[in-house]
Amino acid sequence: MKEKNTAIIIGAGPAGLTAAHELLNRTEIVPLVFEMSDLVGGISRTVNFKGNRIDIGGHRFFSKNDRVMAWWLLRIPLQSRNFNACQDEDEQIGARTDHPEPAVTDRVMLLRQRKSRIYFLRKFFDYPLRLNFDTVIKLGVLRMLKIALSYGSAALLSKEDPRNLEEFFISRFGRELYVTFFKSYTEKVWGESCVEISAGWGAQRIKGLSLTKALTHFLRTLFRRSRDDVAQKVTETSLIEHFLYPKFGPGQMWEVVTDEIRQLGGKVLLKHRITGVHVEGDRVTAVDAVNEQTGQKKTYEADYVFSTMPVKELIEALDTPIPNHVRDVAAGLVYRDFITVGLLVKRLKVTEIRDGSERPIKDNWIYIQEPDVLMGRLQIFNNWSPYLVADQGTTWIGLEYFCYESDPIWKLSDNEMMQLGTEELARIGILEPTDVLDGTVIRMPKTYPAYFGTYDRFDEIRAFVDRFANLFLIGRNGMHKYNNQDHSMLTAMVAVDNIVAGITSKANIWEVNTEQEYHESHETK
Repeated sequence: MKEKNTAIIIGAGPAGLTAAHELLNRTEIVPLVFEMSDLVGGISRTVNFKGNRIDIGGHRFFSKNDRVMAWWLLRIPLQSRNFNACQDEDEQIGARTDHPEPAVTDRVMLLRQRKSRIYFLRKFFDYPLRLNFDTVIKLGVLRMLKIALSYGSAALLSKEDPRNLEEFFISRFGRELYVTFFKSYTEKVWGESCVEISAGWGAQRIKGLSLTKALTHFLRTLFRRSRDDVAQKVTETSLIEHFLYPKFGPGQMWEVVTDEIRQLGGKVLLKHRITGVHVEGDRVTAVDAVNEQTGQKKTYEADYVFSTMPVKELIEALDTPIPNHVRDVAAGLVYRDFITVGLLVKRLKVTEIRDGSERPIKDNWIYIQEPDVLMGRLQIFNNWSPYLVADQGTTWIGLEYFCYESDPIWKLSDNEMMQLGTEELARIGILEPTDVLDGTVIRMPKTYPAYFGTYDRFDEIRAFVDRFANLFLIGRNGMHKYNNQDHSMLTAMVAVDNIVAGITSKANIWEVNTEQEYHESHETK
């Protein structure tokens, strides 16, 4: 009797774990997942520091795709009482930030109120920008007039096919608004001028959002009180008002999924690094994995291989002749790396008035537009879920820096990074250094696949790897696409769909988050 087929899955992030779970539920194929770190979830993991949990990058559980939403809620159900709580504007949905109520169970999805703002000129601005009286006062009448005229000019002269990200932004928002609110932050993230970045990044991440849509959405919310559409399918992703969130952060979802995979007969091996991928003809036959704890190297045979490892590393690992042009494109792919500095503080200096009294701000994250600091974004973990914080009398924040592994900032010690973050927040008036109680530093290499370097030739890599019938590239780094968590999951789901249906083409996997069905700008009838 023939043993069941085996699928080797490289990486235990959302795409890899979704692929494993789907295979176990829909086929007789047994998955074996290799993860080089000691945590599951990829960049959607949750790191626990002395009972304070860090969400790396911030992960809203929100998707226009019904299949993904149902998949999430089947693993971690929605706590029903949160829905009614969200009607009160002054409550953090599901639990107050200062006095969280106990949840009925730990395995629960909270419904959270979304709030993010831009910090610029030492002032807060709504994100997306609202053209209201408060904005006019903070920016000044002259600058607002320039923004309006610039937007009008862009609307009349916008290019159908922008050549780079700068032209993309200007066509959507006008030059003045682009320079004021987009240019500095985007260049902090990527370390490159927007002129050097492909317009494809804007199409991938912003899609249908424009100043007109943001204004239309704002006017619509003035006349709507009900929020009974959790999916918010007719709303641009950047404009959503609430989202789902696991009680203990995004990593909780992937810990639950990992447990289910193991219960169903699959395996997830942590601290195992893939060092070689063996090929015979048009099929991948095995992979070499090194146990990082013991140093032992072992070869594992495979009937199918799903790869979420960076494309550059996959091409290097293949033991088959690689055409020079493919090798050159892979070598030229660029990735941005990511540092989170977690700081536990007594309080933040910035507050807001609610119910006639001074209260902590309710932002999930704040985009730091100030040019005199390296920091790109600030998370307030209390406002994602109060259960991420061990002591409700403290504030737990994440300072986010974007860089390359070759940059000096990447090489700073943890203490130096915490000192840098504290100094920068003090400089822009967010906190007092004496209020910092504790902290930690997390470095995540290759967090963001970049849309420059040799990216414009990526189709050459795709044409090469697609010829391996049983090799499926999925997920953000696996496909070198700046996908959200839900899109990464969808690439895995579609890949398994193809195996079940006997479809050999990989085209529909690559089309996830590019074709209309998966667009965040998709409108349902």
